[in-house]
Amino acid sequence: MNNEIAFREDSPVNTISNSFIVSPFVEGELCDSLSEKTFDIISPFSGKCLLSIPHGSKGDVDHAVCSARGAFEDGRWRDAPPSIKKKTLYKFADLIEAEASLLDAMDAEEMGKPISLVYANANMAAGMVRFYAEAVDKITGDVYTSDKTTLVLQQRVPRGVIAAIVPWNFPTTNTILKVAPAIAGGNSVVVKPSEMASRSAIRLAQLALDAGLPPGVFNVVPGLGETVGKALGLHMDVDMVAFTGSTVVGKLMQQYAGQSNMKVVLTECGGKSPQVVFADGVDLDAAADGIASSILTNQGQLCVTGSRLLVHKQIEAALIEKIIERFSRTIAGDPLDSKTTFGPLVSAKQCNRVKGYIAIGLKEGGEQVTYNDHQIRSAGGNFVAPILIRNVRADATIAQEEIFGPVLSVIGFQDEAEAVAIANNTKYGLTANVWTADLATGMRVAKGVRSSVFINATAPSGEGAGHATSTEPFGQSGTGAEGGVAGLESYLHRKLVWFNHG
Repeated sequence: MNNEIAFREDSPVNTISNSFIVSPFVEGELCDSLSEKTFDIISPFSGKCLLSIPHGSKGDVDHAVCSARGAFEDGRWRDAPPSIKKKTLYKFADLIEAEASLLDAMDAEEMGKPISLVYANANMAAGMVRFYAEAVDKITGDVYTSDKTTLVLQQRVPRGVIAAIVPWNFPTTNTILKVAPAIAGGNSVVVKPSEMASRSAIRLAQLALDAGLPPGVFNVVPGLGETVGKALGLHMDVDMVAFTGSTVVGKLMQQYAGQSNMKVVLTECGGKSPQVVFADGVDLDAAADGIASSILTNQGQLCVTGSRLLVHKQIEAALIEKIIERFSRTIAGDPLDSKTTFGPLVSAKQCNRVKGYIAIGLKEGGEQVTYNDHQIRSAGGNFVAPILIRNVRADATIAQEEIFGPVLSVIGFQDEAEAVAIANNTKYGLTANVWTADLATGMRVAKGVRSSVFINATAPSGEGAGHATSTEPFGQSGTGAEGGVAGLESYLHRKLVWFNHG
């Protein structure tokens, strides 16, 4: 098939034109889908049809898994020397960086993430690939103390064929978050990108091939979740599923694993992260900056969004005023425009879903705090202005269910014990943010909250710890570690080797 890339001259940045082909990328080339049905991708900003993608089929999945299995078994990548793996991954990172604006534009056009958003952009993805390139020869095994006639070793070996099922909110970065550690560990991968944003995954696969990754190691099968995603979950020749998405579908992946070959399932699912603010002299401007930034980032379409504001009643009014002022600075518009800071939601369906939750929140007794949001409401497209709802009960629907939109629920508390109890009062456990001027308070709350905890912290503007940190969800937010060296080890099997040497 033709895989030519064209550029749209009228865009603020170069982006892929409607002629870009979305189809399976298997064994290093585009091929026709066996599915005759297609799915239209609608621009969340203009409402125009951008392109059509195949529904996908079990046959598409079989083809890609067969390619990945062949590449794994013949050792074309698994058995390559560490120096070759590192060299290839570094070149891959360089190619991603060279096309970062293009990849960001693809994602912006399909799902609305503004190109101005630095968090989780393509440059960040390139940095992640470099981290895993450097980690290739840093994963070691263990030698255990034993008696004089035995030698006991534990190796870490690749699992085999990995199915990576990627969400739509940060398409490029989420693809790399799974692909980079998987291939660094010597595995072969089949990526199922979200049907809402497929193009960047296909482009990444081509860049990996250009960097020297052998054909068959990085395959992509676009399509719907109920076709491609389910087929991967049930496939008898897939050794592991790495999934990011809703808790409902994450549970389905675990069920599919049990119904098939008991494959390993790594999941990052929903979240209802709290922002806990104490009245102990904390810098309210810094807290307001962090809280507003969290709920505004990617229009609240982020699993770790701090969508529950737990604030001491003594400072509630003052903090709300500061957050609302920051909401009013939002610049809504075309996500391809570098001046835009707030884009549309991914689809009309998601837009209606968020509006539905807002209506429920107000019906259940919440009070909307108003401000001048005319510029956002008049932007057209799938826009929902950021909203702050106060007087929300801890057990209210909008305080319990993941909305995936710019909706901030405010819950007041009187003391630390109550704050910790409310923070833990959901089925989720992804992240929590604590704002306090007292180190002891921060440490106690960090020990009491069942999730990863950030104290007086926001997403770093620089590298921070780079990509070395790992997270493991609590509760129904998921299973298994992702990110850092521990994330790489998730894609490796612990293999025991026992020598008796008499």
